[in-house]
Amino acid sequence: MRSKDKISYFYDGDVGSVYFGPNHPMKPHRLCMTHHLVLAYGLHSKMEVYRPHKAYPVELAQFHSADYVEFLNRITPDTQNLFPSEMARYNLGEDCPVFDNLFEFCQIYAGGTIDAARRLNNKLCDIAINWAGGLHHAKKCAASGFCYINDLVLGILELLKYHPRVLYIDIDVHHGDGVEEAFYFTDRVMTVSFHKYGDKFFPGTGDMKCKFILFDGTPAPLMNTSRFAYRGFILKDTGERDGRFYSINVPLKDGIDDGSFTRLFKTIISKVVETYLPGAIVLQCGADSLAGDRLGCFNLSIDGHAECVRFVKKFNLPLLVTGGGGYTKENVARCWALETGVLLDTELPNEQDGTDIFGLSSGYYCSSSILGRVLLVRTLICLKRQITNKQSSIRIVWIRTEHSQLKLAVSTGIELLTECREEFFFPEIPDNDYIKYFAPDYSLKLPGGHIENLNSKSYIGTIKMQVMENLRCLQHAPSVQMQEVPPDFYIPDFDEDEQNPDERVNQHTQDKHIQRDDEYYEGDHDNDNHTDDA
Repeated sequence: MRSKDKISYFYDGDVGSVYFGPNHPMKPHRLCMTHHLVLAYGLHSKMEVYRPHKAYPVELAQFHSADYVEFLNRITPDTQNLFPSEMARYNLGEDCPVFDNLFEFCQIYAGGTIDAARRLNNKLCDIAINWAGGLHHAKKCAASGFCYINDLVLGILELLKYHPRVLYIDIDVHHGDGVEEAFYFTDRVMTVSFHKYGDKFFPGTGDMKCKFILFDGTPAPLMNTSRFAYRGFILKDTGERDGRFYSINVPLKDGIDDGSFTRLFKTIISKVVETYLPGAIVLQCGADSLAGDRLGCFNLSIDGHAECVRFVKKFNLPLLVTGGGGYTKENVARCWALETGVLLDTELPNEQDGTDIFGLSSGYYCSSSILGRVLLVRTLICLKRQITNKQSSIRIVWIRTEHSQLKLAVSTGIELLTECREEFFFPEIPDNDYIKYFAPDYSLKLPGGHIENLNSKSYIGTIKMQVMENLRCLQHAPSVQMQEVPPDFYIPDFDEDEQNPDERVNQHTQDKHIQRDDEYYEGDHDNDNHTDDA
């Protein structure tokens, strides 16, 4: 049991500024909202925060085809009409549009996951977080499901340099098909995906059963498949060759709730870890499995979603945590901020402590304007005259309304005094640049939904039995022959002599040359001294 986990957190504000286009459900702005909640709760002070490097094309090509990476690098909204055949070949268009700064967006979120894996490999942290990552649908030669570069595959490839086995867990409402496909023929990665399956739900993969598919796309009965041998093929979502039974899928129906989901999750993941003995875990925390998501259909509360994160953390294995789907952006921000707290073993309070004003113990205090602060101070002066000694403990709440009016409530422990005589409440979310998105209740926790739960006990039991049967087919955790650890991907050096002093250096370039005080310490405390003898 580790005494205290060391957490690395990756964020670049530029990743949240891209725009997929009008009416597109993917809103990278959710990442800015998440980060500001992390800051508002003070979680950044409990972990190391890094700006990720922009992944180089050669790094992206460790999984993706070089021609696909090159096309992403040069295509722009203004030139896409000139390449209709390439746009179709790489599945770019409506779901995966070409927008301004597309390639830079891919470089940043992929760079964050690669950096996270490297820090875990070098034991510089126990847990690494990249909420911008988790784009699990991207294929080797094509975009898919709002995903262009599969950062998860790139991160896992990094982890495999140091770990013989890596476990990938996916709690997005959509099947993690891109990651499963990438490692479908190997036993060095076990993929476990909990997702909605059926009713033509995207991406249409992730069943746990074998089925016979005709070449025209229609399923046929498995019995007597020899009659159809020349007309189709058998599809198994369990892995093939060396990877047989190393792809685990948990296909769920609409409306699954916290109790059913978490019980099934804990049962399966416990058995997987016991059987597979992974050296590291990658956890994709897609928030579209939450109740109320624009594209989801589950009933999970934020607490239920976070319970899965809490459970995986208890294995005390190197853990890489990413985001993923999530299309009701205020709920995504709530979820990932809360789960950052879970990874830090920090419970986020329901009420925020404010600043002591006039010697009084105040509660939540926020103001966006000088006028607001003046009005609040004047009101406090009036209230102070009315407060006796036994009423010296005051809780203050000031809330913005739609029309920029003030609502002020003061709790003295005996009675409530309100300036406006309007309704008031004690908001859970502290003041931040995106506070208006969390109206009207400004709460952190999101309750479960009310969609009918179509996952009967017998259906859940069948899933559990099938998964356990597949795991019993694995005799033992696979081993890997010893070999030299491959180097990190090539990153060009920075030559100060070649730099134009009149040219402005961007923030990314400057950040690359910021060094920790102990990074190159000559002596016993050198971070790398223990590796010199290896």
